Amino acid sequence: METVGTRPPGGRQVGAVRRLARRQDVGVLVGEAAGSPLRRTMGVGQLTLLSVGATLGTGIFVVLGEAVPEAGPAIVVSFLLAGVTALFSALSYAELAGMIPGSGSSYSYAYATLGELVAWVCGWCLILEYGVSVAAVAVGWGQYVNELLELTAGVSLPETLSAPPGLGGTLNIPAALIVVLAMVVLLRGARESAVANTVMVAVKVAALILFCAVAFTAFRAGNFQPLFPLGAAGMSAGAASLFFSYIGFDAASTAGEEAKNPQRDLPRAILLSLFLVTTLYVLVAVAALGAMPWREFEGTEATLSEVLVRAVGGGSLWPILLSVGAVVATTSVVLTVQYGQIRILFAMSRDGLVPPLFAKVHPRTGVPRANTVIVSSFIAVLAALVPLGSLADATSIGTLFAFMLVNLAVVLLRRRSPDAPRSFRVPFSPVTPLLGVGFCGYMLFSLGTDTWIAFGAWMAAGLVIYATYGIRHSKLGKAAAE
Repeated sequence: METVGTRPPGGRQVGAVRRLARRQDVGVLVGEAAGSPLRRTMGVGQLTLLSVGATLGTGIFVVLGEAVPEAGPAIVVSFLLAGVTALFSALSYAELAGMIPGSGSSYSYAYATLGELVAWVCGWCLILEYGVSVAAVAVGWGQYVNELLELTAGVSLPETLSAPPGLGGTLNIPAALIVVLAMVVLLRGARESAVANTVMVAVKVAALILFCAVAFTAFRAGNFQPLFPLGAAGMSAGAASLFFSYIGFDAASTAGEEAKNPQRDLPRAILLSLFLVTTLYVLVAVAALGAMPWREFEGTEATLSEVLVRAVGGGSLWPILLSVGAVVATTSVVLTVQYGQIRILFAMSRDGLVPPLFAKVHPRTGVPRANTVIVSSFIAVLAALVPLGSLADATSIGTLFAFMLVNLAVVLLRRRSPDAPRSFRVPFSPVTPLLGVGFCGYMLFSLGTDTWIAFGAWMAAGLVIYATYGIRHSKLGKAAAE
């Protein structure tokens, strides 16, 4: 037995490395999920709509106007490239969600395969992905509210109250307001939130189908010539920006402890939602580019509404109906992604890496109430103060990094736990998940230098928090010490 006096040189360093690399047992994670205080109320339909609700709307209703000037008509190919990148990761999510049906999503998967430090990094990336994307969509919600007011009443909110500092405003009040309204719905319970989301998903799908039907009446094939005016680099840059629009398909994986049959339903919900969303994205992009030349997208905010105004005139009812659909669509995204953020922090808190307050569940509603209020308040402030473009790019980099870890987790778990029960298996592993790693890495390096600098600062802050709190309060670390 090693004593203090005979500790070999470098023993402390070896011990520190072991602490950072300690892993959660898969069986323990499954057991925690089975005994969760959260209520199991969601079937495969609600889980699919949860992912569709979290995904559908961000890219089409909010970011399309910023991405088209980067790629031109090749934005349609950009959507497909981003969709293929998401598909590789979706397959990995489907396998791991069926194997580890908890609320932690890729954070829990990393904890079981890559160790505590990498799990913390992944969780910190997810906080960036979910929290910042909610703020970004909330900003887009405010833009469509303004568009709706202009189309119906001929007025708009004053810029000082509807734009962040740096873009002519003081506070983006509408963006903060929708986050608070989503918080009120979430506090009522998971069942009530799922019902509200189902209604909103139906409305936004109908709005996008309506947009396509109207926009195709003004379709001009010449708008797609040339297809790659900004080259392959432009297409890649567009795909990297548009990857933001696929964020959310993994939302079902955060509902593992509120699903009735998680092993069966989570993989189905993840893959079905991605298929539905990609189909609609490509269809809408073709309709939009066919109705309005790509150079005219620059500077647009409520992009699809402006396309319809160009196509059928400002006095038509169609732009008004689309703006109503866009307001509902972005409301749904705010609600469901905010839900995912709260559940991930719930899982991290249960593991001791963030304060226990985030894991306390209200006995009547079955909701982590304090967690919901704290997270929503932070996001509301972020939405009120930060511009959309910065938020969207920051979300993409955090998501791509987390997706790389999920793909690696599939490869490692196949080696370490080859006989563990899996309700879904990634085909052609390890080739498929390694392709997912490669595609994510390719898109990561298509993002700008400013985004990387912001990401580096975010990760540095996260590591400081882990070093000062997480590593000291980790339940896994305490159990090892005992």
